[in-house]
Amino acid sequence: MRCACTADRETTRSGYRVFSANSTNACTELAKKITERLGVELGRSVVYQESNKETRVDVKESVRGQDIFIIQTIPRDVNTAIMELLVMAYALKTSCAKNIIGVIPYFPYSKQCKMRKRGSIVCKLLTSMLAKAGLTHIITMDLHQKEIQGFFSFPVDNLRASPFLIQYIQEEIPDYRNAIIVAKSPSAAKRAQSYAERLRLGLAVMHGEANHSESDMADGRNSPPLFRSTTGHTGLELPLMMAKEKPPITVVGDVGGRIAIIIDDIIDDVEDFVAAAEILKERGAYKIYIMATHGLLSADAPRLIEESAIDEVVVTNTVPHEVQKLQCPKIKTVDVSMILAEAIRRIHNGESMAYLFRNIAVDD
Repeated sequence: MRCACTADRETTRSGYRVFSANSTNACTELAKKITERLGVELGRSVVYQESNKETRVDVKESVRGQDIFIIQTIPRDVNTAIMELLVMAYALKTSCAKNIIGVIPYFPYSKQCKMRKRGSIVCKLLTSMLAKAGLTHIITMDLHQKEIQGFFSFPVDNLRASPFLIQYIQEEIPDYRNAIIVAKSPSAAKRAQSYAERLRLGLAVMHGEANHSESDMADGRNSPPLFRSTTGHTGLELPLMMAKEKPPITVVGDVGGRIAIIIDDIIDDVEDFVAAAEILKERGAYKIYIMATHGLLSADAPRLIEESAIDEVVVTNTVPHEVQKLQCPKIKTVDVSMILAEAIRRIHNGESMAYLFRNIAVDD
């Protein structure tokens, strides 16, 4: 027969705690919403920057033998947030936590997941750092490229925000049946098509001047010199490649007299969205909505949105953007804490995650 103290130790060992790895109040709001839904208290810890800008983390309670979930939302100071996450994960690892699961709704550096000229795939570097710090599992949402999951050496649950955004369209956009889903570029067509099929709406695709950060001109294909020295063996003479020339922006699909809903995963620099909205207005769309999972909204994004033809920008609370909302009333927020809380509960209890992906298309 086991003594009561042994049973108590085993109960503690099988428990879980939820911590926030962020030092700013704006970034702890999502963590508070998640813990409220779970019916648990936020773990006691102190995260702060010393006078020399070093990050320090003090965990104020025992975590031995427990599943620990670290919620880290990414503010504008991305690098500080990454260091806070790494230091907290390492502190929990050295405190003998059983499993350390990072809840990172917006995964930083996800746009740097392809080789550009003589650069590096920074996203791969970050995944290696997280594993070294002690993380054993990641919960994230709408990775910029789904192939990023292959960079990790531990399990990744890539949740989707599309059910919440689709629900917003159905409940908050009057006469949404007269809408058309728009892909801002051909690369976004699959995601937009998934939304269009579930909403039973038409699809339009914009083609033309693309985002320069995604341009093939930056991937190193033009890095060899066009003229080589004739000294010694010249090797094979490769044919010169013709430079790509983008046509002016065109819209494939009829948007006249319709509500245009542009679908994307990240909205950061908004110049492309503003230009797309102007083209759609010229083509006869009478309302323009932007729907995206992660609203980074950097630099002058709020001002540009407010002055543009865009009627509303709808993003989730994976990234704190309260300041931007004060600057631009057109920005609306959809809460996704429910699915994050349910993912935490299911992972701790060893339940299947399939329920969270029901009716979710691969292309979302």
